[in-house]
Amino acid sequence: MNTRPSAAVERLAPDECWDLLAQTNVGRLAVLVDGHPDIFPVNYVLDGDSIVFRTGAGTKFWSTLTTPCALESDGYRAFSGKAWSVIVRGQTHLILDRQERSDVDALGLDPWQPGAKDCYLRLTPEAVTGRRFKTKRPDLWGTPLNDARLSDFH
Repeated sequence: MNTRPSAAVERLAPDECWDLLAQTNVGRLAVLVDGHPDIFPVNYVLDGDSIVFRTGAGTKFWSTLTTPCALESDGYRAFSGKAWSVIVRGQTHLILDRQERSDVDALGLDPWQPGAKDCYLRLTPEAVTGRRFKTKRPDLWGTPLNDARLSDFH
């Protein structure tokens, strides 16, 4: 069994990771819930060297405040045929200051999902990692018609 990383995988510097995170606003938040991992989609904004998102006072909220968590965001660039993935690991903190909330709202922080999302959480990173890799040709596998790689395939 080959456990060496593929030479085709490019490790990204933290600055590159932040640049990619700035190009999207949706990720998956991984947290521990009752001793098992769970994943929640969130939309977010970057605020300096942290990530801010809003949620209601439910499972996601309480879990992120009591254990470390991770946010993952991915993307695909059709012009290069490369995909990327960035993971930010750290601890979240509740934002209580009204001015601080107003400042992140001005960055475009508006939840996509309806309902009360009155809890503002800031993920302060302890580690930021990312990778970029060339994807396989979409015709080599049973690729679904909605796969982004098909848009540039000839």
